[in-house]
Amino acid sequence: MTSLSTLGWTLKDWQTAHQTPQGYAYLTELIEQINQATDCAWISRLSLTQLQTDWQALQERREQGEALPLFGVPFAVKDNIDVAGWITTAACPAFAYLAEKDASVVQHLKQAGALLIGKTNLDQFATGLVGTRSPYGAVPNSFNPEYISGGSSSGSASVTARGLVPFALGTDTAGSGRVPAGFNNIVGLKPTRGWFSIQGVVPACRSLDCVSVFALTTADALQVAQILGQKQDLEDAYSRQPPAATPTRMPERPKFAIPAQLEFFADPFAEEAFAKARAELSRLVDWVEIDFSPFTELAELLYQGPWVAERTHAIGELLQQAPEQIESTVRSIVTKGSDYSAIDCFAAEYRRQELARMIQHTLSQVDALVVPTSPRIRTQAEMQQEPVLYNSQFGTYTNFTNLADLSALALPAPFRADGLPAGITLIANAWHDFALADFGQRWQAHLALPLGATGQAFQPAAEDVSTLAPGAVRVAVVGAHLRGMPLNFQLTSRHAAFVEATQTAPEYRLYALANTTPPKPGLARVADKGASILVELWDIPLAHLGAFVAEIPEPLGIGNLLLQDGRNVKGFICEPLALESAKDITHFGGWRAYITDLKKSQEN
Repeated sequence: MTSLSTLGWTLKDWQTAHQTPQGYAYLTELIEQINQATDCAWISRLSLTQLQTDWQALQERREQGEALPLFGVPFAVKDNIDVAGWITTAACPAFAYLAEKDASVVQHLKQAGALLIGKTNLDQFATGLVGTRSPYGAVPNSFNPEYISGGSSSGSASVTARGLVPFALGTDTAGSGRVPAGFNNIVGLKPTRGWFSIQGVVPACRSLDCVSVFALTTADALQVAQILGQKQDLEDAYSRQPPAATPTRMPERPKFAIPAQLEFFADPFAEEAFAKARAELSRLVDWVEIDFSPFTELAELLYQGPWVAERTHAIGELLQQAPEQIESTVRSIVTKGSDYSAIDCFAAEYRRQELARMIQHTLSQVDALVVPTSPRIRTQAEMQQEPVLYNSQFGTYTNFTNLADLSALALPAPFRADGLPAGITLIANAWHDFALADFGQRWQAHLALPLGATGQAFQPAAEDVSTLAPGAVRVAVVGAHLRGMPLNFQLTSRHAAFVEATQTAPEYRLYALANTTPPKPGLARVADKGASILVELWDIPLAHLGAFVAEIPEPLGIGNLLLQDGRNVKGFICEPLALESAKDITHFGGWRAYITDLKKSQEN
């Protein structure tokens, strides 16, 4: 499909195209080039007749003034996710049924104007990390067809990596939204469990399942995620909303954890590629090595513990009535769920909670954990020899994540010496999704790798500092809270994120207040003879704003501040009475310059 006009288009490219009369023609061209007979990444696709119907409905909605941020943007979903009027197979023809309504995530995307063009192949019943356990065919790696694509969300990763769609939905229980991302040079956003509804998703392990997002860029994955997680779904018993105190950005130079010992299962190319990734990360982050044994023990519980019984429960009727209709390796896994007693379940749950608490405590001391997305890759021929063992190896750095209630983001990383992709994954505690995506955008801009398997160049998006981090309040600081100043910790300890250094409107005067420890300035707006003063903007999670304001001593407070570009933000203000004994230092243009001059004077 190298002749496809839209190959490798991002959300922005599609949004731009749909501002012209050619938008529908691009969609038609895309649909015409999808051939299910030769491309096993697809299980079903949109017909040209249905495309015309869906397009006309979108046009009418836009003409009526609806806000459609994803107008006409094509996407695909893994075929264990319901779409009204489409067959859901879970890659098992004997299980297939006609879905009566959209899964909640599909409904959200349709409401945003996105256009579903097909459903994608998967490891049957989402059981596997390989992409080979499907009667519809083994989805090949998008760089070298002799190798696996990774699974279970193999088809969604493949069509994204090859640039057919800018994003696709997968699911992730043990790593299915991350391993195929790592094997195909794309982004895989595994959200905090419960942020995206799983209503209308064929369960694998219902208590652990997540809908995931594949995209060519982190920015696109984040935009889709914000649509999918916009509200709690009362039809999904596991649905939940982020607390108000969630971190929204990473620090300028974050602290990352890394396992003290890493396992690559005798794959020197994977080991070398991760070493390159670590060297590049060292230019952006600081490191701390951690004991990885609790993570490893928890990972082993997923398939060697009673959670397999959830998979047995999900397909129990078919397993009892027609077990021969289930793929052999999948059948061998799910039948083991009957081997566990209620006592086994509780014993495992107690140990899971103990390990999860240890892991969450470890991660609370860093901004993220970084690991190889998968310790190695295998050929399709190798998978036929050891389908269970090698699958288990792929989950070394993924299986524990949902059991410990963590967020994760799989990212492209420097390629292996043999030309295959080798991704990294950032992992953090629950509800750190926005912070991970913040760093993910920096990382992709830093490496500037081609998009997926398209060969298209990565185009870093222009930073839009006017965009407020979700769930945050933007505050301008002018003195002791600036970076490197003595009170900056009051911001960073509350997960506040630096946005930019800028200036006030030329309507302010700056003063050094008397008898303050540490020294503090006062900022006052004046009618005339004002000047622009240097400030820093920080986004503070809303839930932490009250505690931050409570620490501000008189005569200071928080009010409204006008910036030089016309924006209004919250910022430090000062009671006029305190300025009578203060020193006017406006001519320095900012507090940092004044402190530098003061130190020089004291040294002399």
